[in-house]
Amino acid sequence: MADKGKPTTAVERILGAAADARQAMRAQTAFAEPVVQNGLTIVPAARTRGGFGGGGGEGEAGQGSGSGMGYGMSARPIGAFVISDEEVTWKPAIDLNLAFILAGAVAALLILASVLDD
Repeated sequence: MADKGKPTTAVERILGAAADARQAMRAQTAFAEPVVQNGLTIVPAARTRGGFGGGGGEGEAGQGSGSGMGYGMSARPIGAFVISDEEVTWKPAIDLNLAFILAGAVAALLILASVLDD
C-alpha cells in the first residue's frame, strides 16, 4: 500500500485494500497453528469467507462527491485434523446453533403435520 504520509489516488487505495483483503484470506486463516499434546498433533481448521467492494467519485477538483471501499471476512470452526503416529483422521466440529435450528424446524414440521391430520 502507499506511504501513509503521501496522498494516494483512488486506484492506489483500491489496490491497497485488495492486497489487504487477499492477505487476510490466506491459508493460515483457515488452518491454525498445530497443537502437539500426548503424542498427537491437532490442526484446527475453519471455513473462511470474504468479500471486497470499492467505490468511486465524480466532480471537479475541490468539488464533487465520492464513496469508499472496504472488505470483510468471517471464519467458523469446521473441525480438526488429528495426526498420530502414521494415521490422520478428521474430527468435524459440531455447530450447536445449526443443530438447534434443525431441531426446531423438525419440531415445527411435526406440529404442522399433526395439525393438518386432524
